[in-house]
Formats: sequence, C-alpha cells, structure tokens
Amino acid sequence: MKLLLAYFTLAYLISWLIWFPLYSHVWGITGLPVLPYHHALGGLGPLAASFITTAIFGKRNGIKLLVAQMLQTKPVVYMLIALFSPFVLAVAAAVINYWAAGTPLQLAGLFVAKEYPELGFAGFFFYNLLFFGFGEEVGWRGFALPRLQSRFNALSASLILTVLWAAWHLPLFFYRPGYTGMDAAGIFGWVFSLLTGSILLSWLYNSSKGSLLACAIFHATVDIAFLADFADKNIINYMGMLITVWGVATIVIFKPAHLSRTERLRD
Repeated sequence: MKLLLAYFTLAYLISWLIWFPLYSHVWGITGLPVLPYHHALGGLGPLAASFITTAIFGKRNGIKLLVAQMLQTKPVVYMLIALFSPFVLAVAAAVINYWAAGTPLQLAGLFVAKEYPELGFAGFFFYNLLFFGFGEEVGWRGFALPRLQSRFNALSASLILTVLWAAWHLPLFFYRPGYTGMDAAGIFGWVFSLLTGSILLSWLYNSSKGSLLACAIFHATVDIAFLADFADKNIINYMGMLITVWGVATIVIFKPAHLSRTERLRD
C-alpha cells in the first residue's frame, strides 16, 4: 500500500499543480500564466508519477517493463478493438437515434473534433493519445491496477480505481466546461461512466497481457467518439448505454475475479 499511496499522492500533486492557474480564481488568485493546451499538460501527471515512483521503488527493471508495456502491440486483436470499437459504438448510437427520433445520419462529423477542429482528426487523435491516453493509462492501469489486483479481484480493483480516478478530476469542476455546470445527477452519471470505462480498461489490460498501448488507444478513441462533432445529447446517451451494456457483459462473461479469460495481472 505504501507504493500506491506514494503514487496517487504524486499523481494528484503533479496534475493539480499544473492545473492551478486554471482554477486559482477559486482562492482569489488571478493573473497566473496559462499556456496553450494547459489543461492537457495536467493529464501527464499520472504518467509522470508512475515513472517517478517506479524509478524509486522498481529501479531500472521497473522502468524497462513500463516502457515495454507502452510499446506492446500484441495480441493485435486488442489493438484493433481499442482503435475501432468506440467508433463502431458511435455509429450504432447514431443508427439507434435515427430509428428512435428520425434524426438524419451525419456520420461525416464522426471524425471532426468539437474541441480543437484546427487539429484535424489525426492531430486530435495524437493529442488525446499523448495527453490522456498515455498520460493517464500508464499510471492508472500501468502502475496502480496490477498492484490493486494483487490485493483484490479485478472487479473490486476496478471499483477502487474508479473512486481514485474520479477524485483526480476534482479541480476540473472549478474551471472545465462540461464539469462546472454538473448537478448531482450529472455527477452520478459521470462517475458511472468512469466505472464502466474502468471495467473495460481492466478487461483490455488483463486480456492483452498488460498492453498499455492498447489501453492508451482505447482511452483516446473513446474520448474522440464522445467529443465528435456529430454527437448530440441523444447520441451521447445512446453511446453511454451501449458502453454500459458492454461493461455489464464483460463482468458476466469474464467473471469478477479476473475480467479476462486469463489470470489478472498482479505486481
């Protein structure tokens, strides 16, 4: 537990300090410099904390393993699932919305980013892959999950990680659009979406034998699908429903102990 305590303390500290100029107005502090893509830089906190903590406690071998997992492309099937499944779900959600509400299908917007349209699809993909894919997953799944799975089954580890993952986002509720206006129901739905994501990422991590590249890609593509220009409120809700069904099916099919056909990974 000492390792996990050190890791989460460091991950929170790095991200929250980077984000401080964005929410310092809460304490009456204004005028601090804000960099381009400042919010994204804070997403690197979990990655930085994982390397620092691993260097201290795991030494060179620990760092080599972490880097190897970041570059691990096999089994290829999980790379393909990570890359394409969120877009398949997005198209399915749009089709459901068409059947339910008669809303015309406008799939061209699937590859257009609302947040940074100037980056184009490829640029927005690599932006998400770096700052929130690798930025978060090298820490949450690469460092924290196998250590939690040493003490708890895969489902329980995913639940615990969800709480800690959600808490990391706390500063965003003071400055980030989409967070600042959340009511209690919105927060509940958001935490539930993190839980579903945590379960699916645990399945992906354990099934791929620890591929952080697959986890990072999946994190990035899910974010892109939900932020796509074609996704209105109904489509987003249907996507959330489909991902929830996938998460529940994962628990039923692969069982809580491992969330995988093979043994869960432990450290």
